Amino acid sequence: MDATELKGKKGLTRVVNAFGYSMNGFMIAWKNEAAFRQEIVLAVLLLPVVAWLDVSTLERIALIGVLALVLIVELINTAIENAIDRIGPERHQLSGHAKDLGSAAVFVALALTLYVWGVIVFDALT
Repeated sequence: MDATELKGKKGLTRVVNAFGYSMNGFMIAWKNEAAFRQEIVLAVLLLPVVAWLDVSTLERIALIGVLALVLIVELINTAIENAIDRIGPERHQLSGHAKDLGSAAVFVALALTLYVWGVIVFDALT
């Protein structure tokens, strides 16, 4: 099946196909990316804390949202790395920049997560 056939799918078929591609992406990330596995484990450990904390609904959304953001950015970073690796194994300055920028994006997401969790948890416990 070529790209034009995939683009032509509509309705429920398109939704089902998209869901399958997404699940495949999660499985690929889980199997091949240690950072993604670590971030999933962290999210699974922290989600019960969200339920336990005496915080507002918006604070719960923020706590969960930043955890999801880390996973989203990690998946995008992995996609960038895979695309660069597909281009070729030779070193190129722009390829290195792309990978470093993806890594920086993950760092920013993790820093934001640490900040949001620190502020909300500290406030809830004091």
